[in-house]
Amino acid sequence: MELICDSSNLENYLIETAEVNYSHPLIKEMASSLFSQLHLDVDKAKAAFEFVRDKVSHSWDIQGTLVTSKASDVLSYRQGICYAKSMLLAALLRSQRIPTGFCYQRLMLFDTPKKGYSIHALNAVFFKSLNKWIRLDARGNKEGINAQFSINKEKLAFSVNEGCDEKDYPVIYSNPHPKTVIVLNMYTNAIEMYKRHLPTYV
Repeated sequence: MELICDSSNLENYLIETAEVNYSHPLIKEMASSLFSQLHLDVDKAKAAFEFVRDKVSHSWDIQGTLVTSKASDVLSYRQGICYAKSMLLAALLRSQRIPTGFCYQRLMLFDTPKKGYSIHALNAVFFKSLNKWIRLDARGNKEGINAQFSINKEKLAFSVNEGCDEKDYPVIYSNPHPKTVIVLNMYTNAIEMYKRHLPTYV
């Protein structure tokens, strides 16, 4: 699939927002710890990806009720849904001047269309050393999900079944999609939000 940027200016993929708050002391401290011995953008991206994937729990997997949205909160509490985890990965990489955007998939929420759909968030990272965008999904692995860092072939958490009305959106957004921000700010119980209130399309 050919990815499409919503902005032709790479600087827009480096901006700090309320959610991607990479000037926060916690983000700075973690960035210093993760990247102190690393210099290449690929190495930094791999370290950040694996940290967010493996050390920050997906709320549904642990049945955690706390809703996190800002990258600093995701880091502090070490949990969040995919929307929140994508904000943390973006914050860590943008703190290193590595352009990072947001991508989305429409997926079945559980195992059948009758149980509904939701929008799933992941990231796209621009590697200046490779002159290309690569999508990374730090949702978190478990049985049946095996997302990996790869600069050659995508190894995402989910494959899309278009026959079941799932969709892979090609746009790389420079900011988190407003629908994902709104839902994180509207609800206080992550399990209830996840089961009933996630957006179904972008």
